[in-house]
Amino acid sequence: MPGRDIQNMQNRKLYKQKSLIWIFIAYIAAIAAAVFTGSLFPDLSPLWIVLIADSVGTIVIFIFSLIFKNGSFYDAYWSVAPIVIVGYYLFISPVEADVFRLTACSVLVTVWGIRLTYNWARGWTGLDHEDWRYRNLQDQTGIFYPLVNFLGIHFFPTIMVYLGCLGFYAAMVIPVIPFGIWDILGLIIGFTGIYWEATADLQLHRYKKTRPPKGSFLKKGLWAYSRHPNYFGEMSFWVGICLLGLGGNPSFLWSLAGPTAMILMFVFISIPMIDKRMIASRTGYQKHINKVNAIIPWRKR
Repeated sequence: MPGRDIQNMQNRKLYKQKSLIWIFIAYIAAIAAAVFTGSLFPDLSPLWIVLIADSVGTIVIFIFSLIFKNGSFYDAYWSVAPIVIVGYYLFISPVEADVFRLTACSVLVTVWGIRLTYNWARGWTGLDHEDWRYRNLQDQTGIFYPLVNFLGIHFFPTIMVYLGCLGFYAAMVIPVIPFGIWDILGLIIGFTGIYWEATADLQLHRYKKTRPPKGSFLKKGLWAYSRHPNYFGEMSFWVGICLLGLGGNPSFLWSLAGPTAMILMFVFISIPMIDKRMIASRTGYQKHINKVNAIIPWRKR
């Protein structure tokens, strides 16, 4: 039996590696398609080029998800696309752009993207693993699922990330003010958000490795003060980007669209969906809701 268990573990590891190779191929194809599409419209505003190119990249990922019948092909696109977008903004940034702000934006998004992508890859077991929310949507929408799959699972988060990256556009492409206090504040909040989210994800990962009893949930560490501390960190990251954008160009108020859209999405879509599932599957979770805030770390009286 031990030998069979070891063989099963090796087979699962090999299967996951092959699955990640397909994810890598899909993302390379998506990025290549996006870059090629963007090159076709040299006279358009960079904002339009990014939107069109990113949409084409999303369609490529969607095609792969259809071929492999797994919507989770898109999951890491959330953390990969911003790195590519910032790379483009860095390439077209004006020569007079502040080098400190350009470096700050590049480092911030790279650290965030690599960390978040790694966390996803660590928890993803392979092409037979699909996010439970996608399967729920499939059961709920029936014959309309292909449309929901494209608009809701793929294109909607692409638009959310696009809005979030508007701050990078203001900071890197159209800056009018040198690196200053708002940039420093944006960096502090952005990196603090990354650290907070990484800590929450690590605590959850270690908790799952202990194989806790069925129906239990994590109530220690950051999770004792916030039901969704990872989301709090994620929202903080996008707020930091907005501040970098406003620090570079205060008149570009579209930078505010990024964190606003992210916060609304987490508060009204993601968190209610997860809390509903946790109430149905975790003993005492409703009492936990009454004691612990959803996002901001603070225990209720």
